[in-house]
Amino acid sequence: MPPPDQAALAAAPRFAAALREALGPAGVITDPVALRPYESDGLTAYRQVPLAVALPRSTAEVAAALRIAHESGIKVVPRGSGTSLSGGALPLADGLLLGLGKLNRILEIDLPNRCAVVQPGVTNLAISHAVAADGYYYAPDPSSQIACSIGGNVAENSGGVHCLKYGLTTNNLLGLEIVLITGEVLRIGGRHLDAGLYDILGLMTGSEGLLGVVTEVTVRLLKKPETARAMMAGFASSEAAGAAVAAIIGAGIIPAGMEMMDRPAIHAAEDFVHAGYPLEAEALLIVELDGPKVEVDDLIARVGAIVASHGGSGLRVSESEAERLTIWAGRKAAFPAVGRISPDYYCMDGTIPRGRLPEVLRRMTQLSAQYGLRVANVFHAGDGNLHPLILYDANKPGELEAAEAFGSDILRLCVEVGGVLTGEHGVGVEKRDLMPTMFGEVDLNQQQRVKCAFDADLLLNPGKVFPTLRRCAELGAMHVRGGQLPHPDLPRF
Repeated sequence: MPPPDQAALAAAPRFAAALREALGPAGVITDPVALRPYESDGLTAYRQVPLAVALPRSTAEVAAALRIAHESGIKVVPRGSGTSLSGGALPLADGLLLGLGKLNRILEIDLPNRCAVVQPGVTNLAISHAVAADGYYYAPDPSSQIACSIGGNVAENSGGVHCLKYGLTTNNLLGLEIVLITGEVLRIGGRHLDAGLYDILGLMTGSEGLLGVVTEVTVRLLKKPETARAMMAGFASSEAAGAAVAAIIGAGIIPAGMEMMDRPAIHAAEDFVHAGYPLEAEALLIVELDGPKVEVDDLIARVGAIVASHGGSGLRVSESEAERLTIWAGRKAAFPAVGRISPDYYCMDGTIPRGRLPEVLRRMTQLSAQYGLRVANVFHAGDGNLHPLILYDANKPGELEAAEAFGSDILRLCVEVGGVLTGEHGVGVEKRDLMPTMFGEVDLNQQQRVKCAFDADLLLNPGKVFPTLRRCAELGAMHVRGGQLPHPDLPRF
């Protein structure tokens, strides 16, 4: 991160006093010990204690905090539950950390319009729990859904097991309330199916806190399918399982979810959850099919035949809801399970074309040998979103740096085969310096011009996403000073 601005550090006491006047004493933290829990997000390899933490309780308080920061020239890092794995909520030593955890109410459930209006601090799973009795649910389901907040899901465009059929966060949003760095409150979209003109809703989703702070979210609710059944099978190699994935999609079948785990992940998950996974397998494929019962029965037969034709064995199909949840339990708990077999692990996130999966898995095995580090693979196989978990020990000199280099090579490989740097975890600081691997200078400059349109002073989450953060003036932005554009004598078109 860039070195702290000494002027901002000097202004900290006045800034904190202004925040306390607006938010109350309980809404502002400046004590060094009390700041320590906010020093990192889920990417714990990087830590930085913030200048101060603000804990607003309403949209009005968020607007007030941002307005004060803007007037004081203080940078702001928005934070939800802190489960981000890309360093998106990494604080700044000269910046305010804006915690949104107190905005945690479900404001309205509107079943006739199949939507719910929630504050950003509501956890992902809480939305589904709130509407379960009426037979509805919220589709995106990250593995951290018990803890991750819906505002963070919007910032990172989170996915999950069921994003293959039902889409990521961006496909399940209807409206947002956002606050700009100036304190201005905007409402985008609503309860209607779609909006005309510019797709600002799509622009905000996945913007990683660089454009505005989300203070209210209107999400789409779906009716629970009549039937949902999970099936799993073991394979003698990850390449064979990957080929089965491509064949299932190639047959025109879109499962509700299709996940894959390799041998290290299988053993870690089974030891942790005891889901009945085949320990002799080199790879495990889990496929969920949902819909009307007759359709699900037919799809199970078709998928079973494809799995068998690609060497799958030990096919098991859930016969009850409890058994379905048990099959998924190991996959949902794979990350903490891997944490039991290694002092540290580095969770990657890249996306590739499904047809290149066997090749990428083979080359990742070669990279594992090259770096001398084990890797456990857990990923959303259906949409090609990989989550390799690189195992290392931070107490051993050089292993963290080796894990980072290994991860960078995996992401370069993803781009090389026609994929992208991230599927759902975002860029943050983790992938920031790899952005030129995927984008040229013209592309990056254009993205930064969008940033300038929302945040001309570059105060919102600076140091994230862009490898080189230019001033807006360098990108051709024109600023109004004293109510006048530069060179007011020139005609404007």
